[in-house]
Amino acid sequence: MQFIEALRLRSKLFFLFLLITIGLVALGIIGATYVNTMKKNMDSLYFGSLIPVTELNEIVQTYNYGLADTVYKVSRTELSPSEAISNLETSLHYINKKWKSYNSHFKRDDELAYLDYADLEVSNTNDYFYKVLNAIKSKKDVRKLSINTLEKKVSSIHNVLQKLINYEVNMANYERKKFLYAYDSILLKIGTSLGVIILGVLVILFYVFESIQKDQTRLEIAAKKLKIANKKLENASYTDSLTNLHNRRYFNFIYDREVKRAKRNKTYISFMMLDIDYFKQYNDTYGHVEGDYALKSVAKVLKDRLKRPGDYVFRLGGEEFGVLLSDTDETNSANIAREICDAIRAREIKHENSKVHEFLTISIGVVCCVADEALDEEVLISRADEMLYKAKESGRDRYVITSNVSNAKIA
Repeated sequence: MQFIEALRLRSKLFFLFLLITIGLVALGIIGATYVNTMKKNMDSLYFGSLIPVTELNEIVQTYNYGLADTVYKVSRTELSPSEAISNLETSLHYINKKWKSYNSHFKRDDELAYLDYADLEVSNTNDYFYKVLNAIKSKKDVRKLSINTLEKKVSSIHNVLQKLINYEVNMANYERKKFLYAYDSILLKIGTSLGVIILGVLVILFYVFESIQKDQTRLEIAAKKLKIANKKLENASYTDSLTNLHNRRYFNFIYDREVKRAKRNKTYISFMMLDIDYFKQYNDTYGHVEGDYALKSVAKVLKDRLKRPGDYVFRLGGEEFGVLLSDTDETNSANIAREICDAIRAREIKHENSKVHEFLTISIGVVCCVADEALDEEVLISRADEMLYKAKESGRDRYVITSNVSNAKIA
């Protein structure tokens, strides 16, 4: 069950990762599209308007200073014919080149008619300066050139080109306004798109995480229940259901562990075997319900008396109990055994068919020794059993304790 829940959780996390990835890809595509649109608008603004204006201004400057100024100076003999020829040829070549470049740019339909007129004016003006150039080359007297005609030609072409410049500037302003409008519109679209996407992702994430949280809570509750169930199962497997003492299975585990620990630390270890005197006769006389009560009473005495962390009490089977004590020397072990006998008798549980006392009594066999590597775990149990047998032979309602396999004493 936990595996299935974990698998579902992983699937949801993968779905969350996929959603985030798709959202980021969508943002990237939208951003790239809008940035590309912005680039085109910038190209239209700068390369469609700024460069033509620059070219037209350069043509106007060349007419004024490259051509008109040269003709004026050569007519006043301030410039030699050879220098004038060089300046005129260079300037005319430059004007033709720039005008051709200007014409190659994109032109709108409303611009074409005036452009044809301007092209004719540029051609006529250039023809005028070519005639002047040919006259200088033919060594004609250029001092007779009409300055008035020169000024009219330059002024006329200047006006024509200035109209084109004004048009290009106006178009640049128009393109700028259109670009700013488009830019604001794009920003609004980007902001709106991003807001919608982010809001959508957040909503989805909220529900996904809420679902994950619920699953996690269910898993935690299930884990706690399972832990409690396992604990109960473990306790049930190690606990005697009637007396709530540790059972024989738990005794096997604890006994082996504590003996090894005592050997390792070379400390005292004591083991007691306890048996209710004439318990069969008690059951025959009072019935099994009272017999169960007697077993519970003995268990309660043992639990009330033995409360240290190193004290372990077991029901080994039937009316037989076991007690394992750590770090308890022979004197203290004997005192504990005596107190247990006295406490059982003091409960005054009536036992009419007992041959030792009018009340229920108990016999105890005790082994106490300092554990070392030579200690045999089985011998410890068998010696306790022997001491219990001796206690019963000696009249019951007592304990017998020994510290080794050869010496024992009766209390």
